[in-house]
Amino acid sequence: MLSEDSNKLLTQVGPGTPMGELMRRYWQPIAAVSEFDDKPTKPVRVMGEDLVLYKDLSGNFGLVDRQCAHRRADLSYGFVEECGLRCNYHGWLFDHNGNCTQQPYEDTVAPEANLKGQVRLKAYPVEAKAGILWAYMGPQPVPLVPNWEPFTWDNGFVQVVTTTIPCNWFQCQENSIDPVHFEWMHSNWKVRLEGGKEPYAPTHLKVDFEEIDYGFVYKRILENTDETNPLWTIGRVCLWPNCLFTGGHFEWRVPVDDENTLSISWFYNRVPKDREPYKQNSIPHWEGPLEDPETGRWIDTHVMNQDFIAWVGQGTTADRTKEHLGMSDKGIAMIRKRFLDDLKRIEKGEDPKCIIRDEEQNKCLELPIVDKEAFVEGMTLEEIENAKVESRVSANRFVFQAGQPEHVRRAYEEAMGRKMADVDFVDKRKLNAAE
Repeated sequence: MLSEDSNKLLTQVGPGTPMGELMRRYWQPIAAVSEFDDKPTKPVRVMGEDLVLYKDLSGNFGLVDRQCAHRRADLSYGFVEECGLRCNYHGWLFDHNGNCTQQPYEDTVAPEANLKGQVRLKAYPVEAKAGILWAYMGPQPVPLVPNWEPFTWDNGFVQVVTTTIPCNWFQCQENSIDPVHFEWMHSNWKVRLEGGKEPYAPTHLKVDFEEIDYGFVYKRILENTDETNPLWTIGRVCLWPNCLFTGGHFEWRVPVDDENTLSISWFYNRVPKDREPYKQNSIPHWEGPLEDPETGRWIDTHVMNQDFIAWVGQGTTADRTKEHLGMSDKGIAMIRKRFLDDLKRIEKGEDPKCIIRDEEQNKCLELPIVDKEAFVEGMTLEEIENAKVESRVSANRFVFQAGQPEHVRRAYEEAMGRKMADVDFVDKRKLNAAE
């Protein structure tokens, strides 16, 4: 268990808090590029700061204080210009650095006063990479946006999914280093959700954890596997500081504030070799729902939706003074210690773990990846359809989050050259009711 003070230290991320200062040293994913295909502005809240993200008429992205420096109007309702965002209240114009470049009335009646030169908005740099918009809210010098290995892969269908979860980010990230929960929260719960009582999934016999340059790896052996299985020889990655990486997708848990978390996920599926070369012109984005509109209950049919239920069930912020950790929680203890050590490092002016500054290194940051060859080289459609086990490399169903829009489903099917197998949770329940 943790003391109340340590729990607060790890979970509070607002400006000036120790963990807030640590998390601001990393580029955080805050939106999808394609969200701005049909709108120029979006209000966002990141680590307790209310901001507006926008795309100007030149195609540049900016992230500035949501309130205008003049009389605090909401800039998410402003309109974009060639170079910046203009307040819709009195027309003050701000560039992506937060500089005020125009003040229409003041510029006309008293240009010599140069009032605009005395005004500036809080502003943060934004960079687009892999279909995601990343923000850096920390001190200089600014590190590089990590170019993770899957971002360099070709011939894949990518989609970005976001959902706001009403709980603290840290319990979401602790899920990233918890292998045993797969057995119960996903495999066994699925048996019960489908009306069965047994057999349950193979139980875990052995788990292990290892620190690597970019985070931690967890490894596991089940009753039906041994030490030659890639889940033991390679494992999965708790990616530092707030992400899970499982080979074909990333799940970031971005603090909105101390009580809410933005889940933003990036999914890659390799198209069959028969469909190459494949070029995706735009990476689709969609918002995943939390509740089933027919029952009012939280959706429990998909993997990440099940995770969301567990996270929120721990309370807005998990009370770690009342927990009882077991042997399977070794990874939990390891990442807590690493965070606490990193807090000490930044106090001494040192970089915390996994800050990327070497451009040569950042050309491709390699990670432990199960089925890496299949992701990189691909398989033919015949090989995929004849496989004994459904492969997530070129899956024919989207198991991770409910609510995938029909237009994304159709685009995926077109890319893959085959129909998807599963149905949306709303349609599934309607079908069950009809039967």
